[in-house]
Amino acid sequence: MNPERYPRAVNDEHLRFCASAEWAETVERVLLPWAVGARRLGDAVLEVGAGPGLVTEALARRVPWLVAVELDPALAAGLGRRSGGGVRVVRADATRLPFAGGRFSAVACFTMLHHVPSVALQDRLLAELRRVLRPGGLLAGSDGMDTPARRALHVGDVFLPADPATLPGRLRAAGFADPEVEVDAGGDRFRFAATRP
Repeated sequence: MNPERYPRAVNDEHLRFCASAEWAETVERVLLPWAVGARRLGDAVLEVGAGPGLVTEALARRVPWLVAVELDPALAAGLGRRSGGGVRVVRADATRLPFAGGRFSAVACFTMLHHVPSVALQDRLLAELRRVLRPGGLLAGSDGMDTPARRALHVGDVFLPADPATLPGRLRAAGFADPEVEVDAGGDRFRFAATRP
């Protein structure tokens, strides 16, 4: 996805929320524990769609080495300036990652899949995530459900929510094994995990 060819993925209101203390607390106390649980991320983790970097910061406290990929040039530059040792920020298109196959022990994909503007590109992204994982490597993430409140937050930006009912099949088609998808009790978000065979 070339940022010059696609609409802006995140509007200003959404971006403010994704950089807020409220979102940081949700990431730390709800999303990461729920989506990752007791699964091991390993020694070399890739995060795609880092945005303002609150998931990046939380992941960096849990893993020895993290690469955060962000498409938006301003967001990538800002995150790069704020990130310390143990985190490398790369401006790149997650559907065409600039990494060798089998490089990462885990890939994190938090609340970004719905910002990929077509199902075909989402599927290409999933295949890329599988490609860069080591055999046995973990894909873990979460995303939002298609709700009126979430649609209101995404006015004027890219919003193409994935259907959690079809995601296991899409993960298998991308080459993953043992896909797990679970919608939260409130019906607001879902988590997913799968491994590279």
